[in-house]
Amino acid sequence: MSAIKFGEPQYLYLLLLIPAMVAFYVIKQHKTSAAIRVPGLQPFAGTGNSFRNLMRHLLFAMRVVAAGILVIVLARPHATNVLQDVSTEGIDIMLTIDISGSMLARDFKPDRLEASKNVATEFISGRPYDRMGLVVFSGESFTQCPLTTDHAVLINLLREIQSGMIEDGTAIGMGLATAINRIKDSEAKSKVIILLTDGVNNRGEIAPLTAAGIAQTFGIRVYTVGVGSQGTAPYPVQTPFGIRYQNMPVEIDEVILKEVADATGGRYFRATDNDKLKQVYAEIDQLEKSVIDVRQYTRKEEKYLLPALFAFALIGLEMMMRNTVLRNLT
Repeated sequence: MSAIKFGEPQYLYLLLLIPAMVAFYVIKQHKTSAAIRVPGLQPFAGTGNSFRNLMRHLLFAMRVVAAGILVIVLARPHATNVLQDVSTEGIDIMLTIDISGSMLARDFKPDRLEASKNVATEFISGRPYDRMGLVVFSGESFTQCPLTTDHAVLINLLREIQSGMIEDGTAIGMGLATAINRIKDSEAKSKVIILLTDGVNNRGEIAPLTAAGIAQTFGIRVYTVGVGSQGTAPYPVQTPFGIRYQNMPVEIDEVILKEVADATGGRYFRATDNDKLKQVYAEIDQLEKSVIDVRQYTRKEEKYLLPALFAFALIGLEMMMRNTVLRNLT
């Protein structure tokens, strides 16, 4: 980060003399008496000030600007560059998000999937030093983004996910297994999977508890999040007249999700609305804090040379004009 600072800031008080110079000049101009007196000004009506006559004020303006720049030069401006050397304890996190059709339920605003994407985006932005990746699942699962420190790319890929990208269903075990496969070889000191779903495992060749056992083997903690209000929620249903929303019971296999979390040393959370979902991610954020060691290096670069050269050029130009083209007006 670069910023302009002054080595001798006390000299900047001399800038207060600039308004005094201007005031003195204006008063002096008003008190200047005419060299030739005439009985009236009617013969000179409409003549106005000549260009050369107005130029005499330019000389004073150049002198004032030069004086102001020289004061700044005396204050020794310099650029300060602060470089940061950041080292982290190292946490790798795979976000695993359910994108099945039920994630379009409207008990969250605007729906469960968009609310989950928005909160996950804030979570990613708040952890700039961690490697993070993204797995999505419904009837099948795939990696939307491998582990990366390029969070801008990750967020863009997160925003692109939508329900219907893959066959519908809820393959929780497959989603977890895909995330494990992406993070198991990581050399990070802490490996974490955040698995978010709103349903019951009904697809896939791998059971959630089997995947949890694999995660435990590789030292991966799994935080599971059940998304859905208590009771019923308006689910999208295809009808001959298009998509309609019908209130249907919310079914989340909380027992399995708790067992998965407990088996891996993680925790289970239930989010029943947008605010609760934010609280869940905030709590996970606190549980998985990186240890950051920041060292700062400061480098100074003097910035007075160019302003000084410009000020002396203005003074030289003012003196040349005063003694040549504008000699008769000064």
